[in-house]
Amino acid sequence: MQKRHYGKTGYDVSLLGMGCMRLPRLADGTVHREKAYELIRYAVDHGVSYFDSAYGYHNRASEEILGEAVEGERRKKIKIATKQPLGVMTDQAAIRKNLENTLKKLRTDYLDVYLIHGIGAGIWPEIKERAILKEYEKFREEGLIKAIGFSYHGNYDSFHEILTSYNWDMCQVQHNFLDTDREVTAKGLELAGERGVALVIMEPLRGGNLAAGSKAVNQIYADAPVKRPPVEWAFRYVAGFPQVSTVLSGMTTLEQLKENIEIFSKPDMLPGNLSNADLAMLAQIKQAYESVVTIPCTSCEYCLPCPQNVQIPAVFQRYNTAMMFENFEPSKRTYMFLTRGGTDASNCAECGTCETKCPQNIPIIKHLKTVHEALSGWVE
Repeated sequence: MQKRHYGKTGYDVSLLGMGCMRLPRLADGTVHREKAYELIRYAVDHGVSYFDSAYGYHNRASEEILGEAVEGERRKKIKIATKQPLGVMTDQAAIRKNLENTLKKLRTDYLDVYLIHGIGAGIWPEIKERAILKEYEKFREEGLIKAIGFSYHGNYDSFHEILTSYNWDMCQVQHNFLDTDREVTAKGLELAGERGVALVIMEPLRGGNLAAGSKAVNQIYADAPVKRPPVEWAFRYVAGFPQVSTVLSGMTTLEQLKENIEIFSKPDMLPGNLSNADLAMLAQIKQAYESVVTIPCTSCEYCLPCPQNVQIPAVFQRYNTAMMFENFEPSKRTYMFLTRGGTDASNCAECGTCETKCPQNIPIIKHLKTVHEALSGWVE
């Protein structure tokens, strides 16, 4: 298994990290515990040393399952990162109580990394105003956590502000060969490296979508002089950045885990492993994916705020992603989170305010109905 430095912490971690958000599930949506234990233990026993969970994953069961799976000698072999979202930090006492509960679930005395979950431009001011990082520093002083970090979805400008406003130990960001000009971009990865911050990549396969291409995409792969599975191409892209410490994969089956371990154990899975011709081919793949988008939303957000709080660009993005990859299952799952938050398309009151502001003249109300019909119904 390839290993990388974990920022300025002084230790190394496996280049492949296991994300515990997509553990195997039963028909009712709950985690299949025996299969999850098998998966996690196999990962530890075959060189995976970094595991990522969060307060809310799998309806708050993920941390508990991870703790049960690695209790004892396996815990000593790995680093555990988990996250607390701002939404449950109702006051300073709650922040500590949530950490204590997490430690109990994980059956450990400390966390290797504790993240603030999903920092963005919208909540960063509150995090600073409430001195939440001071609480995290107290935890570190007490030995309850070893490092302080954050996970992030958003653009480079907000990422730059957050990353440079505090002496972070690590950051976790979305990046893949489709997100080269959105999210934090390659420039953000370079910034993390310059600051000595451990850099963890999430969504290297875009929610698993990059594991299987559309017909047009598969033809480009087939014509490439170098033959690799789509999964390996995607992993190699993010592993090519020297700033990357570990790459998270939310593996659900033992077959996926074994395949990924094999990929990340190859001797050339190194920074700069892709040639200019390889990168040009991935750019062609990106163009093929993006040509399939069906709702011409540019995410300019002129339609917001919606009086009913419908997150219109986010709704359309999920549908376009499903069409792009010819796979609706991952988008149904992410749409579920909009539904839970009361921001999905079903809340549209058909007032038409959004349509008067849309520079693309999109029939938004009509498309919202189409999207909801296509993506609703996921149970977890």
